[in-house]
Amino acid sequence: MRLDKFLSQQLGISRSLVARELRAGNITVDDEIVKSGSFQVTPDKEVAFDGNVLVQVTGPRYFMLHKPQGYICSTDDPTHPTILFFIEEPVAQKLHSAGRLDIDTTGLVLLTDDGQWSHRITSPKHHCVKTYRVQLSEDITTEAIAQLEQGVMLNGEKTATKPAQVEIISPKEVLLTISEGRYHQVKRMFAAVGNHVCGLHRERVGGIWLDADLEPGEYRPLTEEEINSIIVPR
Repeated sequence: MRLDKFLSQQLGISRSLVARELRAGNITVDDEIVKSGSFQVTPDKEVAFDGNVLVQVTGPRYFMLHKPQGYICSTDDPTHPTILFFIEEPVAQKLHSAGRLDIDTTGLVLLTDDGQWSHRITSPKHHCVKTYRVQLSEDITTEAIAQLEQGVMLNGEKTATKPAQVEIISPKEVLLTISEGRYHQVKRMFAAVGNHVCGLHRERVGGIWLDADLEPGEYRPLTEEEINSIIVPR
């Protein structure tokens, strides 16, 4: 990779600002000042900016985050804090969420820079299951459970939802497993059966469950087993 492109990604600045830093002699490669942006950076090279070594990212990365309320899953937003606030990794801005949660929804968010892997999660044709812990304003009825498990019509939609799985935790708390990702789907599903979602927490995506040891705002890398549970055709 060209040095100026590498620096632009690592420092999050434009190529023109990178060129200025190069001209100022603020960039070293293996302790030697380099001023040419066309210099080729290889994994064995140690690149430093103003004496601080920049970590080269090699290969795709995969993380799980316990998302708290008040943060959005976009990587850049002018008005709301984003989940990248919690991610202390090199070139964190290159990561994206594989399936988003609303600002008021908590729980499991998967982050990666592997677009093919995340597409396997988000593409409707793959029917990746997600499990949510849902807090309700009213006791859930047996009629509502039957409707959810059969599929319900959402306001403004032309087709019913796919059958969901419902596990009762208490009269006002359920685990709901769905295999779609329609806009505000869980909230709209319960509205369609005459109830209201007061709290929403995602616990599972595919075969990956939120680590119980992660506090809100904490994250960790996925294990190989977790990564491979999202099967990507090669």
